[in-house]
Amino acid sequence: MFLDRIKSKESGILLYGITPPKEQVEPQRVIEIAEKTLARLYSLDIDALVVYDVQDESARTTEVRPFPFLSAHDPFEFAKNHLHSLEIPKIIYRPAGKFTKEELTIWVDDVVAHGFYPVFVGVPAPDFVPVTTLPEAYEIWRKHEATSVVGAVTIPERHAVLKDEDQRILDKMSSGVSYFISQCVFNVDYAKQVIDALSTTCAEKNTELPTIIFTLTACGSLKTLHFMEWLGIHIPEELKEEFRASDNILERSVEVCLTIAKELINYCTEKGVPFGFNIESVAIRKDEIEASIFLINRIGEMLKEQGIRK
Repeated sequence: MFLDRIKSKESGILLYGITPPKEQVEPQRVIEIAEKTLARLYSLDIDALVVYDVQDESARTTEVRPFPFLSAHDPFEFAKNHLHSLEIPKIIYRPAGKFTKEELTIWVDDVVAHGFYPVFVGVPAPDFVPVTTLPEAYEIWRKHEATSVVGAVTIPERHAVLKDEDQRILDKMSSGVSYFISQCVFNVDYAKQVIDALSTTCAEKNTELPTIIFTLTACGSLKTLHFMEWLGIHIPEELKEEFRASDNILERSVEVCLTIAKELINYCTEKGVPFGFNIESVAIRKDEIEASIFLINRIGEMLKEQGIRK
């Protein structure tokens, strides 16, 4: 059970991440998309389903967005109304800064009442003034602490620049956060640097390590590669060249994801950091969806082979 695994800091947690249908999709088509999604998910050995909130991050950078932004259905409403037959917990992302404390209180109560778990995300751009701060959002969640867990996001790329991700994680832990889902990892060294810094800081402060869940996603085209970079995901130059030269980017990216997973399994085990993986499936192309299913199944097997997952 997801809640128990997080609370007991058990490694080997597996999550699968999706986005809701776009807002302009007709109600009947939303039902069809949900049914197809459920058909894929029923057979997966996962601990929880992540449903992302889609934000427009254009203000974060001056670079033109490779794909036009299209708003999506509310992730909580989509999960509650269309994915209830999937009897595993749902992790719902929420940009806390866009809502008042009253709105967030109602939302958190409803999310917890449905057996779902919140992940609060920060502002989409540095100059965005939040209506409710992250610490205030965590304080709203706190009354559910006995029966719930709250997650947060960690960004290895931010640590590579600012060298303070370990402190950011500890600050959120002091607000009740017990697990962190990373931004998509394509630079394994960046992820290891966060693990190193976090291990050192937690040891110095005599603090228990939180669970770190690494997000992996297959990349099916050069345009998707460009979009990942636009989102702030760092792809090492050597790897970019490999993708550009590859006859099958999708296949090569799956191999890369499995290599990263193997490295992180060994590294986290060696460091004693409780960990897991979140496999993203945010594309609509059939081959990319199938690649995400292959990834989650193969990583599940890898964890079982090492005795990390039962």
